[in-house]
Amino acid sequence: MNGTQFDVLVLGAGAAGLMCAARAGQQGRRVLVLEGADRPGKKILISGGGRCNFTNLHVAPDRYLSANPHFAKSALARYTARDFLALIEAYGIAWHEKTLGQLFCDGSARQVVDMLLAECAKGGAVVRCGSPVSQVGHAEGRFVIATPAGEVRAPRLVVATGGPSIPKMGATGFAYDLARQFGLKVVQPRPALVPLTLGGEDALFRELSGVATEVVASAGKARFREAALFTHRGLSGPAILQVSSYWQPGEEVAIDFLPDADADHLLAVKAANPRATLRSALAANLPERLAHDLAERLAAHAGIAAPLADTRDKALRAAGERLKRWAFHPSGTEGFAKAEVTVGGVSTAGLSSRTMEAKAVPGLYFIGEAVDVTGWLGGYNFQWAWASAVACAQAIAEE
Repeated sequence: MNGTQFDVLVLGAGAAGLMCAARAGQQGRRVLVLEGADRPGKKILISGGGRCNFTNLHVAPDRYLSANPHFAKSALARYTARDFLALIEAYGIAWHEKTLGQLFCDGSARQVVDMLLAECAKGGAVVRCGSPVSQVGHAEGRFVIATPAGEVRAPRLVVATGGPSIPKMGATGFAYDLARQFGLKVVQPRPALVPLTLGGEDALFRELSGVATEVVASAGKARFREAALFTHRGLSGPAILQVSSYWQPGEEVAIDFLPDADADHLLAVKAANPRATLRSALAANLPERLAHDLAERLAAHAGIAAPLADTRDKALRAAGERLKRWAFHPSGTEGFAKAEVTVGGVSTAGLSSRTMEAKAVPGLYFIGEAVDVTGWLGGYNFQWAWASAVACAQAIAEE
């Protein structure tokens, strides 16, 4: 490895790293990818239940979190979901659309990894796994990387090592350490797209573990209508994972258990069927176990009798309002171990939105999840990986 000259060193053989290496290689640059794990694309392989939710048809900058909400606009505009879909189709990979514009492979996520490796091979990019980086230096216009096989040097270094989410896959905060080493700031990382834990009185809801229902979940101004799932530790499911990226410790998460009804729903049930009970009214729209639990809680606190004909309208309206905004106070999250991605990361203030290059360190680039850009659940983070990688590769090719 010492005797080979490279133009670009890419750290990390995940989605962003492989895409950048492939594009830079195909545009005439000699590229070496260094990956500490024993094989490339580990997080790709487990994504989307093994089918890889590789992009989303509804990608837009406002579906990303960042200290600078405008940063992602340039890269996302120049490499779109349709562009990546064209690549998928060029390789004959069958795909399908699920809810909310989410695109998945019909077969296996392995097809996406194989495609990226084929693209790397097409550009002559060398991918070396089992090559953890122990040290990074910079001297005389070149980056010097220390690996178990010796040192390797190049004038350009692309950091695509992701964030600390899912450490069992080898994820670390290496990118942040490297950013700080070169004088870049880091926005405090925290788990995102992660289940929430419940304590206190809310802990009783954990008895509903396994029950799922469609809700509108909200945290602050963020609102998502998807399924919520009760777990033995708290709350999960797509709606909860989405709001977790916006939730801050100490804040509440509000759940609308009846998204298709209004706060007077129980009054309408009473008028139509005075002998109905609160439990039967709720069971018409909710899973039986959840309906039973919510009915018991409301009966205890809102003065609701059975049948509904014996309950005052004011009490029914109050119960309806609570069902439309049931406040939970999460005790925390399940942490980076269960987080799909990371909010925060290398501050965009020190990077060019057009090239991903560090403004103060020519030749140093950060792409993908390492950067303080985090997408919604459903293929958005993969699209940021592809788009930031292509922006970086294009900039390197134009130098």
